[in-house]
Amino acid sequence: MSRLAAALLWTLAACGAAACAEACPFCGAVGQPLASRRDAAAAVAVGEADGQARLQADGLMTQPFVLRQWLTGTLPLPETPLAARVTAPVQGTAAVFLSRRDAGDDRRAATALQADETRLGYLAAAPGVDEPAASRLRWFARWLEHPDPVVAADAFAEFGQASFEAVREAADALPAAKLRAWAADPGVDQQRRGFYGLALGLVAAADSAEREACRQLLVDLIEQPADDFRAGFDGVLAGLLVADGEAGLAAVRARGLLEPSARPVEKRQMLAVLRFAWESLSEEIPRDRTAAATAELLRSPVTAAEATVDLARYRWWDAVDEVAALWTELGDDDPLVRRAVAGYLIACPRPAAQRHAAEIRRLDPDRFEQAVQASRLPLAR
Repeated sequence: MSRLAAALLWTLAACGAAACAEACPFCGAVGQPLASRRDAAAAVAVGEADGQARLQADGLMTQPFVLRQWLTGTLPLPETPLAARVTAPVQGTAAVFLSRRDAGDDRRAATALQADETRLGYLAAAPGVDEPAASRLRWFARWLEHPDPVVAADAFAEFGQASFEAVREAADALPAAKLRAWAADPGVDQQRRGFYGLALGLVAAADSAEREACRQLLVDLIEQPADDFRAGFDGVLAGLLVADGEAGLAAVRARGLLEPSARPVEKRQMLAVLRFAWESLSEEIPRDRTAAATAELLRSPVTAAEATVDLARYRWWDAVDEVAALWTELGDDDPLVRRAVAGYLIACPRPAAQRHAAEIRRLDPDRFEQAVQASRLPLAR
């Protein structure tokens, strides 16, 4: 295998879906949005619960519904109640999503969601998945943190699965004052705080009238002392980089978040922020600056392996000596570090990498060969 082929094999295997995904990296897992469920269904009906929910042998809960009218679709209304899967018992009205099974395809089953006029109106009016992404997000922006928790969670899910470029294009519809209140409110759903931090950065970059207020809140949130995990802190850090570019990265570095003495959880969050910067902020922050900052995280046991993998994916070889040193500094106790070091040295085209690899192979032949083989396998997720 050529050195280039080895590099491609290892970097693609080590990259993993999490590092290369387009969706918001600071939003956590989000469910399938209602508009997507609606547009994938054969039809959606307004139904009324017609009996109790019952747990089935397969562990799923189903409940019978009488279908009253269509929200979408033109199938004949069934004359008898239809059983649909539910996550919790429904009282009264529901939105019933008829699957292909109910249209003659046995692969899927109907599902139902408790609904009132607000939810039904929201579901009916939500823009289709085939419409331009930024245009859709502008519509959903008004529903963020809606009093109805289902609607609020669904609007967030739309932003959580959207690409950063689509969210950036829709930044003019994001409510700046509300974003500041949500980002600072400890009562806001923790999963959403990271996105609100990122959104503040987008508003600061796009709206000169709101820039200082949004940027200052990001700085204040970063400077708050903390002794434990802060949900969404990575999104807040990313928001400052979006707002200030290189100056934002310098501010983060000045706070010591790349130092070995930084808290482990914050160093891992910084690694995620730098991945985001590499993928999405190359115009605001030159990629060599992002890679150099990533290299600073080689010094920490909690981030050394992943930082090495990221540097190889970036094809940034200026850290070859530091990476090679990890074999003896951290590799004795951590097979993931050994795997990352071996993969980096094999992928690196510089003569120094070949020399380091040869020396490690001479001193530790069995473990080096095992690490080389491991680096060519996909990472477990």
